[in-house]
Amino acid sequence: MQPKWIYIIFGAVSLGLILTFLFVGLTPTGWDYALPRRGKSVAAIIIVGGVIAFSTLIFQTITNNRILTPSIIGLDSLYMLIQTTLVFVFGTVGLATISRYVNFGISIVGMVLFALLLYALLFRREQQNLYFLLLVGIVFGTLFSSMSTFMQVLIDPNEFLTIQNRMFASFSNINVELLWISIALIALTILYIWPYLKYLDAISLGRDQAVNLGVPYDKAIRKFLIVIAMFVSISTALVGPILFLGLLVVNVARELLTTYKHTHLAITSLLVSIIALVGGTLLVERVFAYSAPLSVMINFVGGVYFIYLLLRGTKT
Repeated sequence: MQPKWIYIIFGAVSLGLILTFLFVGLTPTGWDYALPRRGKSVAAIIIVGGVIAFSTLIFQTITNNRILTPSIIGLDSLYMLIQTTLVFVFGTVGLATISRYVNFGISIVGMVLFALLLYALLFRREQQNLYFLLLVGIVFGTLFSSMSTFMQVLIDPNEFLTIQNRMFASFSNINVELLWISIALIALTILYIWPYLKYLDAISLGRDQAVNLGVPYDKAIRKFLIVIAMFVSISTALVGPILFLGLLVVNVARELLTTYKHTHLAITSLLVSIIALVGGTLLVERVFAYSAPLSVMINFVGGVYFIYLLLRGTKT
């Protein structure tokens, strides 16, 4: 399918879902209260869907693997370790005294510093070190999960409920001021990486081909890894971990398009993210009556699709 038709069809579906989400069941007397809250949720969906789709697309390009996501390097597990540690040290009463901005900042700084430390220590000029980095990321992710589980066993059951609420992404309980901070950080990150976005199409051909085409491969990869860490940190700290969203939307975009240009793939992935998140939110609110978190539904569908990709890869 041609990209322009993808934009038209998926753009129209996205717009229709957004308008439905904003105005369905809304009475004129409730506009002043409900509409700003719904608008905040839509803004969070667009931001989170965009950064997750873009970071996953870049990660799959530099690793040359369609079944990998940035969560493989342990950032989601580190987020849960940070939240568990805060509850373990301060308790729910002490945690209530910590503002959302401080928690947001601690989560972002912790995840970005961890990613930068990994890249600084492990990433060298040899091609194999990228895969060694992924292996170490998996080990650290397992370590962080084990440490989180250990502290969760020790804390009070009532305090564990506080941590449990943060294990699943939520688009209904977001401070609007955090959105402005996130937008500012995303804008700065895009300005930082903008000169290197033109290299993505060449990097997708492989290291040797990219170097032969004049791409500063090592420098570009380091910058892309920093951007991935920043985007994943923002999305996770803003709404919580969503494991399979990036894998799902990026691979759907690749299946729909006949081109491998990253401009088209990025826009299509964003539109698919908006459809998945807004449509999923409508299902959770209007059909399932909040009986299941949206992140659980996305992880279930994404997990099934992940298995499908693995099985299809073994047959080809």
